Amino acid sequence: MKAKEKKSSKINISIPELTTLILQSMHGYDEVDDHTFREIIADSINQSEKCADLPLEEKRHLATTLFNRMRRLDILQCLMDDPNVTEIMVNGPDHIFFEKAGRLFPSELRFESRENLEQLILHFFSSANRPLNEAFPIADLRLPDGSRANAVLPPVAPDGPIFTIRKFTGIRPDINSLIKSGFITRDAALYLSHSVINKKTIFLCGGTGSGKTTFLNVLSGFIPKSERVVTIEDSAELSLQGVANLVRLESRLPGPDGHGGVDIGQLIRTALRMRPDRVVVGEVRGSEAADMLHALHTGHPGSLCTGHANSCYEMLDRLVTMVMAGSTLPYDAVIRQIAMGVDIVVHITRGKDGRRFIDEITEMRPLKDNRFQIENIYMYKEGSGLVKC
Repeated sequence: MKAKEKKSSKINISIPELTTLILQSMHGYDEVDDHTFREIIADSINQSEKCADLPLEEKRHLATTLFNRMRRLDILQCLMDDPNVTEIMVNGPDHIFFEKAGRLFPSELRFESRENLEQLILHFFSSANRPLNEAFPIADLRLPDGSRANAVLPPVAPDGPIFTIRKFTGIRPDINSLIKSGFITRDAALYLSHSVINKKTIFLCGGTGSGKTTFLNVLSGFIPKSERVVTIEDSAELSLQGVANLVRLESRLPGPDGHGGVDIGQLIRTALRMRPDRVVVGEVRGSEAADMLHALHTGHPGSLCTGHANSCYEMLDRLVTMVMAGSTLPYDAVIRQIAMGVDIVVHITRGKDGRRFIDEITEMRPLKDNRFQIENIYMYKEGSGLVKC
């Protein structure tokens, strides 16, 4: 199934020629806002003899094409403008996909060439002062609207440039909308909301795009308004509502000289000096887990965090590996600290139909034979949904 997209009209006009004419018309301008730039494009089209016989609608379409190419995301802009599209994946000039309602669709859009795609990517990142070249072939960027972009260039991407955008929809679901969508049951929602209020430390796990950050946002809404909260993320996505005493921290990649980087572990250590009641970490994926565990054992219960794992038990095993990568503690001490520091683990999945839902909620129990013991509180069953065990 292919989603319907607005196709370009057949315009036998040289886009590069018009682009040159537009750039020439901009001489003498210090800065050109979007409104003025649209006027320059319209004037350039009207002055071009090759455009003289074009119908008005064709001229308007051509003006939009030029504006999107020079100021926006070229052919991808129609996907950016579609509120139902949540992710755009460009694997090459002829291989573009997008996500809609949790499902992936191939796009009929095509770039003119590999060079055209690479030019768009380089312009996009250079306009945000993000280095992207052969020396730095991977770059991430947060757009002003909260969307996130990632680009990979050759030689890291041997088949050509790769470009991915995860759009920020601006939609902030609450617990009632998640219950209505089948993401969670009302009973499980009540259990988790009370757990947050009672300062239980909760780990949310699942695959990429399963809805971990979305649910972390919702759970954070149950943190008492009187508490001081510090959020720590790689890319600021959390949007805690109603927390007056809120501090947001975001990691930073090193600059072109290799200096100036700030990682999640540093931010966790910094957060502990800010007298937080709780620390909310967008995602733990490496040695910073040791700093997170330290926070849990230094008077900061009730913290919330996400991680990548295929089950609740696997999340605990991965935590052991991550903590040991950033700590000199022996294995026995690590699993004891995790067992004492983590109270609840929740696994979120995405079905074949694209629907996202919780399929496992577990509580930690005392270790047995030096192994984690968890009790299933809620489990997903086909035909019944998420049921209490």
